[in-house]
Amino acid sequence: MTVIHPPRTGTGRAVGSCGELLQGVTEHDRHFLVTLPIRGGSIAVFEPGPEPVSVAPPHKSKALRLAKTMVARSRVLRGGRLTLRGDLPEGKGLASSTADLVATARAVADAERRPLPVAEIEADLRAIEPSDGVMYPGTVAYCHREVRLLARLGTLPALTIVTGDEGGLVDTVEFNRSEPCFSAATKREYSALLAELSTAVARGDLATVGAVSTRSAMLCTRTRPHLESTITATRALGGLGVVVAHSGTTTGILLAEDDPHYRAKLAGAQAICAEFACATGIHHSWRPAARPTSRPHPVDHAAHPAHPAVLPGSPPS
Repeated sequence: MTVIHPPRTGTGRAVGSCGELLQGVTEHDRHFLVTLPIRGGSIAVFEPGPEPVSVAPPHKSKALRLAKTMVARSRVLRGGRLTLRGDLPEGKGLASSTADLVATARAVADAERRPLPVAEIEADLRAIEPSDGVMYPGTVAYCHREVRLLARLGTLPALTIVTGDEGGLVDTVEFNRSEPCFSAATKREYSALLAELSTAVARGDLATVGAVSTRSAMLCTRTRPHLESTITATRALGGLGVVVAHSGTTTGILLAEDDPHYRAKLAGAQAICAEFACATGIHHSWRPAARPTSRPHPVDHAAHPAHPAVLPGSPPS
């Protein structure tokens, strides 16, 4: 006999992603990206009540839509208030929208006192917008237009990403409506880069991770006049490489946190970003508590393990 518990105030958390280590199209015409999880993210609180579902801040319309969808099929919820807070700027390519949605889903499920399969999150997000793979722990290859996992890659060694915001906003939905033409050779290169990156992540090979991320930035269809000079300066500095938000306005410089010259390189990377950016920032990679996989694993769509809520800003494990 199934016991139905009364609802409670639910909380949910999700991290963001600092752009993408790689984004492109495979030889099989699957649009994909590779996440770079960071400690910043979103926290959602859902307070059940009899009133229609509302959200604060009021402009979080996608999160409101998701909460309404979940409440409509709930056996215990009738309405309530959703409150979101986080430290990711919107429209910059840091997965702020996906983080909001994943945190919202986790909060509503927590209010129902039930586990939340990742497959359920993906099914709901699929009806709303293309999404990053931040509902999974660690670094993953993710088919963002399909809202479907491609492969788990593992956990990266600790990274710092010094970022520069080029200014403006990018709407993820509008960006993904475009269909840039990729040649067969470019698709083969993306597939080869994904294989190379998968091996590098599994081995903790940050030099190769940086090289692949830099190449992906160079292949990005979004114009960045400063990119060539930023790459040159990063190489001169001894940074690992650059990372970009392919559908955002952020360019970052990757640094290994165990680099003996970390402090000097951190200051140098900030100076490089200040040359082109209207604002600069520092992000740190997020490392899940779970042990990283030793090699990439293809997804089993019949068994999505749930991802426990994580606290943005918590130290890496």
